[in-house]
Parts: sequence; structure tokens; C-alpha cells
Amino acid sequence: MSKTAFPLTRRRFLTGSALLGSSLLLSGGVWAAGSDAPQIKTLRVGFIPLTDCAPLVMAVVKGFDKKYGISLQLSKEASWAAVRDKLTSGELDAAHALYGMIYGLQLGVAGRAHKMANLMTLNQNGQAITLSRQLRDMGVTDAQSLRQKVAASPAGTYTFAHTFPTSTHAMWLYYWLANADIDPIRDIRTLVVPPPQMVMNMKIGSLSGYCVGEPWNQRAISGNVGFTAATSQQIWPDHPEKILAARAQWVDENPDSARALTAAVLEACRWIEASDANRRETARIIAGRAYLNVAPEIIEGRMLGRYEDGLGKRWQDPHPLRFFGDGEVNFPWLSDGMWFLTQQKRWGLLKNAPDYLAVAREINRTDLYRQAAQAAGVSVPNGEMRSSTLLDGKVWNGANPASYADSFALHSGGSL
Repeated sequence: MSKTAFPLTRRRFLTGSALLGSSLLLSGGVWAAGSDAPQIKTLRVGFIPLTDCAPLVMAVVKGFDKKYGISLQLSKEASWAAVRDKLTSGELDAAHALYGMIYGLQLGVAGRAHKMANLMTLNQNGQAITLSRQLRDMGVTDAQSLRQKVAASPAGTYTFAHTFPTSTHAMWLYYWLANADIDPIRDIRTLVVPPPQMVMNMKIGSLSGYCVGEPWNQRAISGNVGFTAATSQQIWPDHPEKILAARAQWVDENPDSARALTAAVLEACRWIEASDANRRETARIIAGRAYLNVAPEIIEGRMLGRYEDGLGKRWQDPHPLRFFGDGEVNFPWLSDGMWFLTQQKRWGLLKNAPDYLAVAREINRTDLYRQAAQAAGVSVPNGEMRSSTLLDGKVWNGANPASYADSFALHSGGSL
């Protein structure tokens, strides 16, 4: 692995791979002088023990951080609330974070309002909704059979968990339930549970279902605790998931460090997706005690897109966990961020419609991302919006967010 540190300013973005004078660098890739140097060279970066923390781990393991003149000090966190608190207090410089949590923080619905920044998307797909063995034994195998069971019981009989009030997982769970005409606000009880605690809570009977990232869905199957009722990519194929987040003030004060961090993690995303062998190596490494602390085989299958549902079905998923996709995964699409705002409005987390596009432009640092991608040799799209068709047939492309948010038959006010 080369130890050359590459400057990531607008000058490099414009000049491409112009020669670097030897006077700029000392041996070993340490910055010597000049405004190109990362303002902070040791970065504290938080993560939750989930498969999709892999880009941060591999950026360190493969030395991509050193290549860009920085050192990432990873911090394993117990919950998304801990990530939020440490990010906003400055204890962490950046973090593996929930897309919806960062948008919620910006608008003051996920804690005290803080200006936040999304540097890049870390992955697409790779989450799931798990239902309990007890539900399976009662004949529940999918959303429709669950609807029948819920409808025949008093409201709140069944308890479901997600990971944070404005999380991606809350939105996937609510969307899936509502598509089956189950009101996630009135018909069931919902709790916030940290990802590593999901399986145990289901095992002791506290949860009928949950939505979380891997490996905690596959772990439920392996332990005969639950089964996969739906993957998140069945709800939205190639949906945005975790992001690389920081406080806006930190990015503004340390733009070269932010660009270096983004470029290093981009390189890690590209490396992971370069081959199945790289994915297997990644699974083995992140399975370790310092990261997820599970058996590698619990991670590897779904990392390779090989799924089982715990009910006898096995398949190669057409929309598996993606980390790179020639950079298409990683670009901080404005429409991706805006979608989470529409769902926060739908479920009453936002009382009034925000300026969807303005909020997305403020949080998603597309200019900084383009500069980092240029340094890492990663292609970038021409536009800032993309189009997708979700589970219910609705098309989302960011064009009319207010109308989209108000278009759902089931929302926080009940059925229309």
C-alpha cells in the first residue's frame, strides 16, 4: 500500500493528478507544509457494530487513511443515541450514521437541533424486517398474514422495535407495515432498541418483530429466534442506508480533513466491492471482537448477496448490500435525503413541511464529495437526483416532495 498523502483541495480537484513537489511531503506520507494539509490528522470516528460499518474498518485495515495523510481512530458505540450525542458534543469528529438521524438532528426532531453534514453514502440495501418464531408458529409468514393477526387483536398487542425515532429502520418498518394496511402508530407498539440487543429481546419474548441492519437478521435465523419477513431492498431497491456524517461546523473548520476522510472511505468502498474474495476478507475482519464479535459465517452470506428467510427459501438477491457501484452508491444524492424528510412529515415527526431541497443542499456536501471522488479516481454523476420505484409502486425522484409526502393513504393522522 502506497503511503503517499494526496492533497484534497479545490486546486487538486481542478488540476487532477498534477505533480506534487517533493518539498511538500516528508517520508511516510506525513504532511510537511502548505494549505493542502489536513487540519486534523487524527480523526475520531464512531461506528455501530453492523455489517455496513465495513468501509470505515477497511479504510483503517488497508491503510487508505494513511494514504491521505490522516489516521482514523475508530470508536465502537453502544447505540445510535450515543453516536448522536458524541457527534454533537464534538467527542467524535465523524461517524457511521443513520441517514434519517442526521436529517432529524438538522431540524431538531432527533434531539437538540444541530447543523449536520453528510459527506457520502456508505452503502445501499442490506437491512431487513425480522418477525419472531412465535408469530411464525401462529401462521404469520408475511405482511398480509401479519395484518390479519394484528387486526384480530387489541391495539398494541404486538411490540416491534427499530433503532432510532428518525432512523432508516423506523422508516422501512413503517413503510412496510403501512403498505399492508397496518398503522404503525396506532395498531402496534414500537420501541427503540440498539441493534446488538435485538435478537436477545426477541428471544426472551419482548419483541414480535424488528427492523435492523445485518448481521442481526441473519443471527435471528441462525439461532431459530425469528425469520426474515422482508428485506429493505424489497421495500426500495437500492435504497440509501448509512452515511458518513459530521457536524457542519467541523467540516467548515476542517475541510481538508473532511475531504481526506471521504476519499479514504471511498477507496475502502471500492476495495470491498472489487471481488467476492475481498467481501469474504471484509466479513472475516469485521466479525472480530473489536467490531461485530460474531461468527464470520453470520456475516458472509448476506455480504455476498446469498439470502435465506428462515422459512425454507434461499435466493441470490438482485439488490444485495452495495458499497460502491462505481461510485453511484456513494454520491450524496439530494433526492435520497429529501425522501427521509417526506417520511418524517408523513408520520408526524415534522409538523410542517420543510423546504425539502434547501435542507438537502445544506446537509449533503456534494461539492466536497466531488473533490474527494476526483482525488480517489471515482466517477461522479452529472445530476443530484435519482429516480426509484418503491414497494407500493410509487415513484420517488425528488420532483414534488410536498405532494409526495401528502399522497399516502395511511399517515400519522390515520387513513384518508
